[in-house]
Amino acid sequence: MTVRPLVVVFDVNETLSDLGPMGGRFTEVGAPPELSRVWFAGVLRDGFALTAVGACEPFAMLAADSLRTVLHGVPLNRDVDAAVDHVMGGFAELRVHPDVPDGIRALRAAGHRLVTLTNGAVQVADRLLTGAGVRDEFERLLSVDDAGVWKPAEGAYAYAARTCGVEPAEMLLVAVHPWDIDGARRAGLQAAWVNRTGTPYPSCFTAPTMTVSGLDDLARRIRT
Repeated sequence: MTVRPLVVVFDVNETLSDLGPMGGRFTEVGAPPELSRVWFAGVLRDGFALTAVGACEPFAMLAADSLRTVLHGVPLNRDVDAAVDHVMGGFAELRVHPDVPDGIRALRAAGHRLVTLTNGAVQVADRLLTGAGVRDEFERLLSVDDAGVWKPAEGAYAYAARTCGVEPAEMLLVAVHPWDIDGARRAGLQAAWVNRTGTPYPSCFTAPTMTVSGLDDLARRIRT
């Protein structure tokens, strides 16, 4: 790293939150649990597609629409609207990954300013971090809803830098998604890829500034 980051910016969905339990929500409405991953990937696809043509819609709206598509033709145990409501309700019960609380506290104790930047809603991030007991460690919870453009578009990261009053190079984006890492790097940020599973990083994307196994590992890596 060439510059010690002043602000550490966290993606929320999958980076901080464990989306694994969402598969159980699909099971509970009579759908295969593996549809959870198909659905979430479709939400991202639709958000990126709208961003590419200059449009921006809330995550929750796209998620509900995508659910109706994914669940079409599946023999559910309730009507589709009730099934959509049940699956969407799972976001309110998500928990953070085990490495998150200690990592967050260590980063804040080391003097870093912490913020989130999510393609989802601020309310979801607030509930998640409050439940983990680390909400007060964060200076701001930011969403692309206020940026007017989804990540990985440059405008989303520029909005975060502008809001925090720093240069992009003084920010470190932390995410599990290579597309987010690539977007941040192209926007001038440093970026830490959280690789909890040992998955290879796609060569088509700009490489991260560093790769870490979790937020506890990140805190050790940027302590000085």
